[in-house]
Amino acid sequence: MKIRIELDEKLKEDEVLIRTSRLTDEIAEIQKTIVQTVNNFQKFTFYKGTTEYFLELRDILFFETDEEGICAHTVDDIYQTKYKLYEWEDMLPGFFMRVSKSTILNTDRVYSLTRNLTASSLVTFAGSHKQVYVSRNYYKALVNKIQEKRVHT
Repeated sequence: MKIRIELDEKLKEDEVLIRTSRLTDEIAEIQKTIVQTVNNFQKFTFYKGTTEYFLELRDILFFETDEEGICAHTVDDIYQTKYKLYEWEDMLPGFFMRVSKSTILNTDRVYSLTRNLTASSLVTFAGSHKQVYVSRNYYKALVNKIQEKRVHT
């Protein structure tokens, strides 16, 4: 596989082109990684009242459904978003994962995980009092994802 970078000062927007004879799993994974990396540094618009805020995804602890819609939680604030939870799930980079019917969390920001065998388990975040619950159906996948990250870092 060849990798080439061409500089063109006339471009108004950066472009990544993948040229391949066929779409393999490897190429699909490269595409997914590029999209996730771009989304990680891209700023998304969040709302609080009539004010718009432009935040990077890495600043979000978790997304959660509430009576007013979908909220994005940072260490010390809560913002509204216009996207549905399933739309966020499709757009978010790989370090986010769904942990219940109503919550998607940033696995990079997990500080602790307290297991409860009979009910939802509790997740806390570094530097924040905020916490979320992981349903039993998602617990093992979350633990695996966190352990997988520790192996690769």
